[in-house]
Amino acid sequence: MSDAPIYPEGDLLKGKRGLIMGVANKNSIAWAIAQQLKAQGAELCFSYIEAMEKRVRPLAEELGVDFLVPCDVTDDASMDASFGAIKERWGEMDFLVHSIAFSDKDELKGSFVENTTRENFRNSLDISAFSFVDSARRSAEMMKPGGSMITLTYLGSERVIPSYNVMGVAKAALEASTRYIARDLGPKGIRVNAISAGAIKTLSLGGIQGGRSLLSEGRNWSPLREDTDPVGVAGAALYLLSDLGKSCTGEVLHVDAGFHIVGMPDPEALGGE
Repeated sequence: MSDAPIYPEGDLLKGKRGLIMGVANKNSIAWAIAQQLKAQGAELCFSYIEAMEKRVRPLAEELGVDFLVPCDVTDDASMDASFGAIKERWGEMDFLVHSIAFSDKDELKGSFVENTTRENFRNSLDISAFSFVDSARRSAEMMKPGGSMITLTYLGSERVIPSYNVMGVAKAALEASTRYIARDLGPKGIRVNAISAGAIKTLSLGGIQGGRSLLSEGRNWSPLREDTDPVGVAGAALYLLSDLGKSCTGEVLHVDAGFHIVGMPDPEALGGE
């Protein structure tokens, strides 16, 4: 059995500084990414909403991160203060990790047509998609050529997923935004990409009715016959945020054990012959 660390150490990001938005607990995809980036020498800043501060601070301390900023992505004044604090301390930054999404879980059940309200549609797209646009604009002002940004998306943007509803629409908007941001920031030498991660046991998945079945079906249907591993998502993030990802921009990289390529599962995945 290999003694290699879960998050390989190195210096791919030595001297690089970046903001991670969306760490909530140890099951967060953003937390896995943070560990990998830190292992490769990055200096990190975590943003958090006030309700999550008690969860985020111990995680930051565990990684030796002493730079945290409160940030409400729905409030311009809060965004001004957060990115102002980053500019005051660092002056410049090299990367952005955006892992933020939200919707009223009661509107993710049943019919998309019947259950989606105007208010929640607006809020879901604001928090889940526009927040990346706004964060990218603010981050780009502090980035030199070679900067990189990623956001986290899901297959519900491309295909209908039960109990995902308006979040699928929000993720589709997020992916389209990724391409337009990549177009705008490309001339500045800044790369912008998205990672479409498979179902992972996170707080977000817990808010989806039938979330457990997404895990089991994803495992059974996927070509690798395994769960999506957060370590693999973190590795993809490292690739896209480091110089390894040079010339890659505007991409949606699927890290889901191959689940996205399957149109129909093999019979054995359904218990057949």
